[in-house]
Amino acid sequence: MAERLDGTVALVTGASSGIGEAAARELARQGAAVALVARRGDRLDALAAEIADAGGSALALVTDITDQARAIAAVERTVSELGRLDTVVNNAGVMLLGPAVGAPVEEWDRMVRLNVQGLLYVAHAALPHLIEAAESEPRRVADLVNISSVAGRRATAFSGVYNLTKHGVNAFTEALRQEVTERHVRVSVVEPGAVGTELTDHLRPEIRETARQRFADVEMLHAQDIADAIAYIVTSPRRVAVNEILIRPTNQPGP
Repeated sequence: MAERLDGTVALVTGASSGIGEAAARELARQGAAVALVARRGDRLDALAAEIADAGGSALALVTDITDQARAIAAVERTVSELGRLDTVVNNAGVMLLGPAVGAPVEEWDRMVRLNVQGLLYVAHAALPHLIEAAESEPRRVADLVNISSVAGRRATAFSGVYNLTKHGVNAFTEALRQEVTERHVRVSVVEPGAVGTELTDHLRPEIRETARQRFADVEMLHAQDIADAIAYIVTSPRRVAVNEILIRPTNQPGP
């Protein structure tokens, strides 16, 4: 049976749209106070107001988590203003596809900075607080949920560096899980397939069109579908650790 998150605090990165926005809204619905972390302040303010209007509590933190100092500051401000930290959803990420030959190396740098380094900075800053929360009421368990991708399970042409970053997320998640699980900090990874979000908006125009044609006949997942999976993980009883969820559209046959 799911356990509500009343009296707990969650932090969600990439909360200004897509999976992050849906996850933040869902965690607030489950009773958590939510720190909303992203770069687009207007969207964060609108989401925070929506959560407050629904009776919840949200803190908008305009932050670029690829800057370690700013990632640390976001975590520390969450704890300072909301009182603790029980749940982290490391969702912020970017997908920049295309051939490796002649690729703009700046795109590779962006993916490594956000998908890997940003995720690591947030996890590193949050872990002491998650360990502390797992030792106290009301739930005596804490959760770090890293959002990866089906691209973290197999490599495909034209997504090599994106594959690299998401394989790295999967490996880090499992290694960290082994380190802290006996302290009742649950470390989980969610690997979505095709989701109807803004992720493809960052692709170069010629790559974007190819990607959209590839999934033209696929009934895409909604961001809320992934938020539901996240909620399942973090509302599970203390004795239950859901380590990995792979979730694809029903008619997505490939990676």
